[in-house]
Amino acid sequence: MEEPKKPQLSQKDICDYPQELIDHYWGSINYVFELIKSSEIKAGLILSFYGILLSFIYKKIEVILIDFSNSIFLYTLIGLWFFTTLISIYYSFRCFMPRKETKFKKNIFFFGDIITKFGDVDEFSKTFYNISLDKDQLFDQLGQQIYILSKIAAQKFKNVNKSLQFLGLGMLLILISMIYRLILLM
Repeated sequence: MEEPKKPQLSQKDICDYPQELIDHYWGSINYVFELIKSSEIKAGLILSFYGILLSFIYKKIEVILIDFSNSIFLYTLIGLWFFTTLISIYYSFRCFMPRKETKFKKNIFFFGDIITKFGDVDEFSKTFYNISLDKDQLFDQLGQQIYILSKIAAQKFKNVNKSLQFLGLGMLLILISMIYRLILLM
């Protein structure tokens, strides 16, 4: 049994979509997309910081290890620092991992659905056009996309926050190591 067709909107009806509403939805999508980019920039800065720090430590590690070859406490601090650094780097990399939320209805604005759930290019084009003419369906699809992108952004920021927490813990361990070294040199 065929589904009853919804009435098609005329060009005049399309122009009657409130521009503020359209701007609101697309503005929200752009805002969340910028949050996703921001989280990835932060993760990149954390990784860059580690690149500089690890390069510096690599150049100085011999001096530190020779001066304190019998210090179990210093080796423990270095081991803990190395462990926290690896965890922090892991979470920064997780932020860059592509995330696709596939547990939702098919969406004309999601690239994965476009190529897998809407048939060939002609079928997608027709579906896209028809949904664009039905403002309830159109705004529903846009709202779903905002939700899905927000879920992705939240996960990326969660990874960045964890990375920053382990970075902070690692910096604390370096500070303790430096204070310990200064105390022993006195």
